Amino acid sequence: MFTKQSIFIYLFFSICNISFSMAQDAKIVQNCQQKLPFPYISDGQIYRALINKSEIAEFHVTFYAKFTYRVVACSGIADGNLIFTIYDKHRNELFSNRIYKNTAYWDFQFTSTVDCIIEAQIDNNATIDSGFAYFLIGYKQY
Repeated sequence: MFTKQSIFIYLFFSICNISFSMAQDAKIVQNCQQKLPFPYISDGQIYRALINKSEIAEFHVTFYAKFTYRVVACSGIADGNLIFTIYDKHRNELFSNRIYKNTAYWDFQFTSTVDCIIEAQIDNNATIDSGFAYFLIGYKQY
């Protein structure tokens, strides 16, 4: 049977844990947003998935013709933990940051509208075993 004191202690630590998680989440998103400076404007979405080293997150995005885009990937306070790969709808690889030392962003433009799949995974050499993968997508304002 639970006492009032044990229930209070459980609730107290649960609230502290949630507050800490939300603060960490906000800090990671802020780190991502710094890599999307003017003249880029966010599409207003934060793409997020909780993954571990054995999992791959998948996001579906449409990129429109003649816009210059920036995709920003973050998985913690430090850069370089996240590998992301962009494919067209037929799974042809268009870009992977793996060959660019896991860079946190990529700027690009398409000549026609393209439906894409963005995959994210934690690098096996990373010091983290699991965490959130965050993506921000912005387009360049002219």
